[in-house]
Amino acid sequence: WRIGIVDIDAGRLDEAAAELAAAGAADVERWAGDVASEGFVTGAIEAFCARFGGLDVLVNNAGVAVAGGIDVVSADDWRWIVDINLLGVVWGCRAAVPAMRRQGHGLILSIASSAGFASAPQMGPYNATKAAVISLSETLAAELDTAGIQVSCAMPGFFRTHLLDTMRAPSEENAMAHQLMDHSGHDPTEAAQAILAAVAKGRLYIVWPREYRLLWALKRWFPTWFLGRVRGFRDTQIRRGARRPPG
Repeated sequence: WRIGIVDIDAGRLDEAAAELAAAGAADVERWAGDVASEGFVTGAIEAFCARFGGLDVLVNNAGVAVAGGIDVVSADDWRWIVDINLLGVVWGCRAAVPAMRRQGHGLILSIASSAGFASAPQMGPYNATKAAVISLSETLAAELDTAGIQVSCAMPGFFRTHLLDTMRAPSEENAMAHQLMDHSGHDPTEAAQAILAAVAKGRLYIVWPREYRLLWALKRWFPTWFLGRVRGFRDTQIRRGARRPPG
């Protein structure tokens, strides 16, 4: 594999490049910058295509988290998450699709979240951007169906990542998110293997872990009942957190 990676953190880019090289990647190119910048994303993808003669796979994986009520989250935080979680995906797709059209094949894998269909309270900015990625993926699947380009959208539940390192949220929401992530029982390697296995089967919708597939079905079959259960789950988590001793 010849791999190009982008991240706003140059140090993590270097670490990832070293790990990829140790795992046997033939070439690893890296670009440090912000996916919220259309020019940066376009430049990185065009540079990759120029060096290696095309692009087989695009993975839209950069993301941040914002939580809080609609009257609590600032306008700046809304713009921050939309620019990264949604427009970062848009810029990647806009740059990659022309190259994939020219070569007659390609794969676009966008990482959304189960939050995009669960719509938990106090998570409006995150929910909205992830729902938008799901909708965009569905749209692209239709637009690119005859171009030989596969579109897949992953909707994972909680698993341990660095997502919460930069989370912008009130203390209660931040604590709840850490609690759910810490007790998820799943890690990024497990998630990547499952998602790539589903991609290999040509799936558009990839819901993982397994227990979230029932939630995805219930949301579609019984949406009003489902949203009521989500509200009840949040209230239960708050009560549990209040009973848990510090530390």
